[in-house]
Amino acid sequence: MMLDGPLPTAPEGNSVLVVMAHPDDAEFGCGGTIAKWAAAGKEINYVLCTSGDKGSSDVSVSTYKLAQTRRVEQVNAAHTLGARDVVFLSYEDGTLRNTLELRRDIVREIRRFKPDAVICQDPTQRF
Repeated sequence: MMLDGPLPTAPEGNSVLVVMAHPDDAEFGCGGTIAKWAAAGKEINYVLCTSGDKGSSDVSVSTYKLAQTRRVEQVNAAHTLGARDVVFLSYEDGTLRNTLELRRDIVREIRRFKPDAVICQDPTQRF
């Protein structure tokens, strides 16, 4: 299928939901797009599957304290890009699996936010 003309620079509709596994995944993967769409008037909301409780090599920091820090950092980063809300599903970092429970929790947030577009990771791609 051939597309005529340039690709759209922003999704149709007003609402975008960003669904990612970990704090800072959105900023590393598509932060520029999020900021551009927010500046264009799109309502951006995040759903993060984990709180990043294993996202450090500093063994002196408890997973609870690390999760608190990562949550604050993530909310600040999302708001800096123009996002409105950040939801943490609070699954344990490092053990996230494609389970019925996880899918149910993500679907619940999609139904709550009713986005016109969703940005998410490809679960089959690994770095």
